[in-house]
Order: sequence, then C-alpha cells, then structure tokens
Amino acid sequence: MQLGFYVNQTRCTGCYTCVVACKDWHDVPAGPASWMRVKTIEKGKYPNPFLAYLPSPCYHCADPDCVPACPVNAITKREEDGIVIVDRETCLGKDECGLCLEACPYDAPQFGAEENAKMQKCNLCIDRWAEGKKPTCVMACPTRALDAGPVDEMIKTYGECHEAAGFTYDESMTPSVTHKPKPVPQEVA
Repeated sequence: MQLGFYVNQTRCTGCYTCVVACKDWHDVPAGPASWMRVKTIEKGKYPNPFLAYLPSPCYHCADPDCVPACPVNAITKREEDGIVIVDRETCLGKDECGLCLEACPYDAPQFGAEENAKMQKCNLCIDRWAEGKKPTCVMACPTRALDAGPVDEMIKTYGECHEAAGFTYDESMTPSVTHKPKPVPQEVA
C-alpha cells in the first residue's frame, strides 16, 4: 500500500492553515523549515488575471530521488505504507551535505536556520496514522482542499490527475498525489 495526498486546487484559498497546523503538530520552530508549503501561482494580467494556490508537502514518491541521493542512508521508504522518513541523527546536515534537497524537484527536504541543520520534512503524520487519524494538514484545512489515504483510494474517490498549476509531475519518481487542478482560462494560458 502507498499512502499519498489529494489536492483540490479549486478549493485552496492560500490561507496557510495547513502550514501552521503542521508546524504546530510537529513542533517545527518559526523560521525557514516548513514541512508543508503553499505556492502562489500568478499568471496573466488585467483584465485577465489568474491566481491559484498549491499546497506542497513531501509527495512520498513511489521511487524518490532523495533516498539514493543520501550518502549515509538517513532517508528511507517504509515498505508497509510508502512513507519516506528521515533519521535526523544520521543526517550529515545542510553544511556538510544537502544532496537530498538538490535531488528533490519538489523542495520537500527542509533545513532550519541553526548551524549545520539536519534535514526534516513531511512524514505524512505517521504518528496520527498509527492512531487511525488523517494528517493534521488535512484535518485543519477549512475548505477541505486536502485529503490523504491510500493512493488507489484517492484515485478511486477523486480521479487520477497529474496536472495542476505550479506542479510538474515526474514520471520516474511517481509522486503519490492526485489533483483537481484550477483551470487556467484560455486568455491567460
């Protein structure tokens, strides 16, 4: 089984509640590290502007490039649910390595502001799954723009779509996400 996300871009308002909930749940201090990010996509110009938001966690790819990039095997993919996790004690840190961030096209690996910060990233709230709960970002979203669960169930429920404004699907890595994209009007595209 592979767990993953559903992102409904038509519902996301860019409120950052998912970001705050994630930082709070995981005790991520204020600063540059953010396990969930929200990208703002702006296109077009008056009188035809386009604005969309894209919640961006780690997509727990089926074949993540970050795993082989790590020279000390600090990043692994769990067999039972496909969640990509980090052993921060083993990580060499941003000053000595950072190869995981270079390898990930989705900028999922995050580093704090401290000296030689160790890599951290979305772990799909493995502690919450163990209690039968969904990730905190999903539960906090006021517009229900996010969902998470087994990828095959996400696709069965929401459809399979690998396109969204601001997102580029990498077929070799196979990110565990399906989208409902916000349509870009013809006059803006």
